[in-house]
Amino acid sequence: MAPETTGNAPLKVIVTRQLPEPVETRLSELFNVELNSGDQMSESEIGEAMSRADVLVTTIGDQINQRLLAKANPKLRLIANYGAGFDHIDVQTALQRGIMVSNTPGVLTDDTADMTMAMILAVPRRLREGTMLMQQGDWQGWSPTALMGHRIGGKRLGILGMGRIGQAVARRAAAFGLQVHYHNRKRLHPDTESELNATYWESLDQMLARVDILSIHCPHTPGTFHLLNARRLKLMKPSAYIINTARGEIVDENALTRMLRAGEIAGAGLDVFENGNQINPRLRGLDNVLLLPHMGSATVEGRIEMGEKVIINIKTFADGHRPPDLVVPAML
Repeated sequence: MAPETTGNAPLKVIVTRQLPEPVETRLSELFNVELNSGDQMSESEIGEAMSRADVLVTTIGDQINQRLLAKANPKLRLIANYGAGFDHIDVQTALQRGIMVSNTPGVLTDDTADMTMAMILAVPRRLREGTMLMQQGDWQGWSPTALMGHRIGGKRLGILGMGRIGQAVARRAAAFGLQVHYHNRKRLHPDTESELNATYWESLDQMLARVDILSIHCPHTPGTFHLLNARRLKLMKPSAYIINTARGEIVDENALTRMLRAGEIAGAGLDVFENGNQINPRLRGLDNVLLLPHMGSATVEGRIEMGEKVIINIKTFADGHRPPDLVVPAML
């Protein structure tokens, strides 16, 4: 099949990271694509790619800032992000320069909700500590008082951000006997709220003071940066747990680390971090923290579906139409 074209020239698609093989194969069949089989591109390499591309396929690790956008090829009209989040892209500047930005919402809802539920189970039951004990060969046999955690049935789960993923977590949590509470920019429709048996809190502060487990599912925006700051974290019970599979920047990581070390919060499950892969060493040394390497969406099925959405967005753009998953100003 011949590559898609815009006008008389082939549509030049440059991909910044290695993607699953089925996704790269399909991209190669459809477009004049330049793949990256090596490591993540540096800023200068991304800038060079942007100077040649009609479409740039980015991932969460690519910081597409104002400086890079100023160097973009005048023909660059679409940044097709491989992922639902787009806080690593200066969308406002891109739109001002006539560059559309698309993402891949929806396909990772169940995968992320499953991972969230796994952490909600793992942290109160101290699975990390049990695993480490076994791996280090230190287990001396069953003891009536060893590694006692807490059951989650009957506990209050607070969900911060009740979008697709938050609602999927709520449905899973109900099956484990958790009471669902939530805070959201907008209250859910009464029918949805009734279906989820969820209690709405207009005040985040009041909800934080009352929940036993907090699960974070809001996007990272200027308004949510350090939404969970030191003051708000101190509102939580010392027996409470925090689970974050959304964005690390939402939590003041230094404040959280201090409170975990001091026993002012019982534990945490973190799949995302404030400074990307630069993890606070004091956080890594804590027994009451389960750290994962941003695996919330890491299923074969989910990553291929992400690629399919990227391809649909590019194909629709190449055909002269608006990509279905366009990021619009109201989403910022």
